Amino acid sequence: MADQARPVVLLLARIAIGVIFLVHGYQKFVTNGIAGTTKFFDSVGIPLAGVAAPAVATLEIVGGLALIVGAALPVVGTLLALNMIGAIVFVHGANGLAGEGGYEFVLALAAACLAIGFTGGGALALDGMLARRRSTVPATA
Repeated sequence: MADQARPVVLLLARIAIGVIFLVHGYQKFVTNGIAGTTKFFDSVGIPLAGVAAPAVATLEIVGGLALIVGAALPVVGTLLALNMIGAIVFVHGANGLAGEGGYEFVLALAAACLAIGFTGGGALALDGMLARRRSTVPATA
C-alpha cells in the first residue's frame, strides 16, 4: 500500500512546497517589488542586497516550479535549502525557534527541500520519467 501511495504523496509534497516558494518569489517581484525587497534585504544586512534580491526572487520562482514538476531536484532542493538557511541567519534566527518571527517554518521548508531533492521526487517527477526513458532506450554504437 505504501509503495503504491509513494508517488502521489511525493507529488503532493512537491506541489505544496513548490507553491510556497513560487508565491514567495512572486511576492518579491510583484507585491513588494524588487526595490522593496532590496531595501528589506539591505535593512537586515544581506550582503549585495541589490544582487541578492532578484537572485533570491528568481530562485524561489524557478525553484518552486522545478519542485512542482520534479526537475533537477537535488540541485533545486539544495539551493532552496541554502536560501532558507540564509533566511534563518539574516532574518529569523534572532527570534528563536518558535513564536513571532521564529525560524521553525523556514527550517521546515529547508528540510522539506532536502528530503524532496534527495528522494528522486517519485515516479511522477520529471527527473524520474526522464531516467526511466533513458534506461529503456537501447544504446547505439
